[in-house]
Amino acid sequence: MRTDDWLADTRTSYDTVAASYAERMRTSLAGEPYLRAGLAVFAELVRGAGDGPVADVGCGPGHVTAHLHTLGLDAFGVDLSPGMIDVARGDHPGLRFEVGSMTELRLADSSVAGLVAFWSLIHVPDDVVPTVLGHFRRVLRPGGPLLLGFHVGDGSKLKTEGYGGHPMKVHVHRRRPEQVAGWLRDAGFTVPAELRLDGDGSLPGALVFARRVDDRD
Repeated sequence: MRTDDWLADTRTSYDTVAASYAERMRTSLAGEPYLRAGLAVFAELVRGAGDGPVADVGCGPGHVTAHLHTLGLDAFGVDLSPGMIDVARGDHPGLRFEVGSMTELRLADSSVAGLVAFWSLIHVPDDVVPTVLGHFRRVLRPGGPLLLGFHVGDGSKLKTEGYGGHPMKVHVHRRRPEQVAGWLRDAGFTVPAELRLDGDGSLPGALVFARRVDDRD
């Protein structure tokens, strides 16, 4: 599959479901104490690294960006889907959101103090993940924390119907935390911690905490 094919399918799919997805996600963190705890740890790590702007990459309707803001972070969101960004701007008018792709992240080198990608890498093919992590490392300041959330498991599934019954065409990739940690180390990160989440037992997830290694380390 060519890069432009899966990117175009992902963009169109999330434009289509943007309103329905946002309705589902607006209060989702209220019922997820472990995710909130992970975000709280991330916020503490950002402050410990010197504070500064934080990128929520693959932000969707902006619910995680907004939560990071309530934790005292200068958070902004980036998403591939213009439809999602429109919803995010409407729901959170005081925050900054912009359209962009994690495969060509248009942020300056060493410009963010922290970066979150919450269940947004799940649509990125394995062979593109190193490119994405390379961009994450490039835009993070040395020592800056990275928090990844993703589905745990093996294999991929084509999702053809999504939120609100709308049509979608996206591949959902499940990965093992050790695989993701290996990719991170190869990309120039340390991996100090991970948190496994059982969810409802049918779709387990994980949070992996990483830190950009200083080139002098």
